[in-house]
Amino acid sequence: MGAYYRDTLAAERLERAYRIAPPRVRRYLDAELEYALSRIGAGDVVLELGCGYGRVLEPLARHAKRAVGIDTSPGSLIHARRRLARLSNSLLALMDASRLGFGGGVFDCTVCIQNGISAFHVDPHDLMRESVRVTKAGGRVLFSSYSEAFWEHRLAWFERQAEEGLIGEIDREKTRDGMIVCRDGFTATTFGADRFESIARVLGLGARIVEIDGSSIFCEIVPAAGSEATEERGPQQRGSRNAPGSPDSPGRKGCR
Repeated sequence: MGAYYRDTLAAERLERAYRIAPPRVRRYLDAELEYALSRIGAGDVVLELGCGYGRVLEPLARHAKRAVGIDTSPGSLIHARRRLARLSNSLLALMDASRLGFGGGVFDCTVCIQNGISAFHVDPHDLMRESVRVTKAGGRVLFSSYSEAFWEHRLAWFERQAEEGLIGEIDREKTRDGMIVCRDGFTATTFGADRFESIARVLGLGARIVEIDGSSIFCEIVPAAGSEATEERGPQQRGSRNAPGSPDSPGRKGCR
């Protein structure tokens, strides 16, 4: 995942970025989470990619049978561990979302919302392929990004973060067409329906696209048995030979 979210906009600073969100952005965040929860069953084992300080993982854990969150920021995971301390059905692990250390088909649902597919700064094909691989056939993979209609509200939120010193000064000349560019090197793009569908098509997957609240674009994929993206891969391709094969494995790594 992007080094910016690992080292700079992480832990308490990341939480503050959400705390100062304008009312319209808060409505967007609530609507996005509400939709994601509506696609998850009470008996599901759920994986969240890029869980940060636990903002989304906490309600996921309260809603599902078990919730696993991964992130590349040790600071954010420590913050999340405190936040989820009373939820015994949650698990946290330090892991790269494009090289997941889980066996194939172990989750009922894999969630990557709040524009993670852009924010992680990894190959989106690798991210989608890995997400599908670790999700059971017939389960769900959920990605989300921003709607074009939400641009002004999104930009206002990032401007507020820049004013608070959480991100660098916004470069007005380069910030346009869905991309926010800061003078400290931070960039944030978006994925529209066409791009989601294009990536899914390359991987031989079907994608259902839904726009929520005039702010979020959701891409939902239902893995099919035997598809290329769901095939098991060797541990050296999953990023860690010591990573858990299942979220219920007694040898699992990470913090709780």
